[in-house]
Amino acid sequence: MIKILVTIVFIVACVALGALSGASNVPGEWYQSLDKPFFNPPGWIFAPVWTVLYVMIGVALSAIWFEEDNRRLLVLFAIQAALNLLWSPAFFGLHSPVLGLVIIVPLLVTILMFIAAGWQKNRTAAWLFVPYALWVAFATVLNLSIVLLK
Repeated sequence: MIKILVTIVFIVACVALGALSGASNVPGEWYQSLDKPFFNPPGWIFAPVWTVLYVMIGVALSAIWFEEDNRRLLVLFAIQAALNLLWSPAFFGLHSPVLGLVIIVPLLVTILMFIAAGWQKNRTAAWLFVPYALWVAFATVLNLSIVLLK
């Protein structure tokens, strides 16, 4: 029962923090005025994709929370969470695709490190991070493209 409650708390916290970060850093006119690559997805896709990813991230945290010797995974989780929460204010809030790129590259690396570290320790958590890694890899290419098109 406690694991279910912890999972619910982690999911709610991840979704709430992600929503707060997104709501306080709305793309707006500045983003609309940027040159973007042909593969830039429509704006409406981001909220549902991130909501699903944040649910999966919360479940992954719950999956590692009760593991013995989970320090490395928890540290990697904390680093990726901090970088994730910094990206929107950097990119949208400060109108800085370059700073966004400086943040998103280590974010992707940290996510991949989490997957690699989790592969032996908790494969469920590792698999839950795979869609997140794919989306952030896509976002990294998108971010880089915007920087290059500037």
